[in-house]
Amino acid sequence: MKTVLAVVASAGLFAAGCGSDGSGGSTAATTPAATTSSAASGVTGTVTVFAAASLTGTFTTLGKQFESANPGSTVKFSFAGSSALATQITSGAPADVFAAASPATMKTVTDAGLNSSPTKVFVRNQLVIVVPKGDPKGIKDLPDLVKPGVKVALCADAVPCGAAAKKALAAAGVNLTPVTLEQDVKSALSKVTLGEVDAALVYRTDALAAGDKVEGIEFPESAKAINDYPIATLKGGKNAAGGKAWVDYVTSSTGQAVLTKAGFQTP
Repeated sequence: MKTVLAVVASAGLFAAGCGSDGSGGSTAATTPAATTSSAASGVTGTVTVFAAASLTGTFTTLGKQFESANPGSTVKFSFAGSSALATQITSGAPADVFAAASPATMKTVTDAGLNSSPTKVFVRNQLVIVVPKGDPKGIKDLPDLVKPGVKVALCADAVPCGAAAKKALAAAGVNLTPVTLEQDVKSALSKVTLGEVDAALVYRTDALAAGDKVEGIEFPESAKAINDYPIATLKGGKNAAGGKAWVDYVTSSTGQAVLTKAGFQTP
């Protein structure tokens, strides 16, 4: 991932670039567990967290740290596209916390009156083009995605990564017809790693997590489509104290260190 890593490493974020695509991999290995008394909140029981797919690696790491700092607690995750999670929540699925990849998907839950705390933006994320290692199609920018014979995967418009891609493409004046529209960013990335497409637009953090399976290409129009990630506790959960503790943990210096190391930007 020559282009992405050059940018992220300069910000001190390279360490997470060697992780796996969604398992948390080396992120957990390079981040010490939070064991200080300030990290412990004394909560117990299961904390159910619905979170955007792009948070899989970092939240898995933070979940292990949270459990270590709070004996007797368990963090249970449901990772998927933010729009799908919002639909599940408004349909009655019980969760203590929702962490979305865009304010628009969080608004669906807020408008339904299901938040039990104000929403707070805790990180931001930016798109890159990902291509197979070696970049066989010679893709260097967004206009290259419409060259003859280039197959591209995007997220569906209803998904935050798809909405961001639509904005970026419009800013570049590129009219792109993808061969597939995926329901979350991990699925779009997998189309590249499996060799089913020549390129995809995904978040920088997901490109980093894929390691040397892909190369990431920065493009200037991504600055016009940066996604804010809001988080809030929910009324439908069964562990209000645990939900609050999780939000506090994610937004603490410990949580922010894990997130920024993985390539997320501070708000």
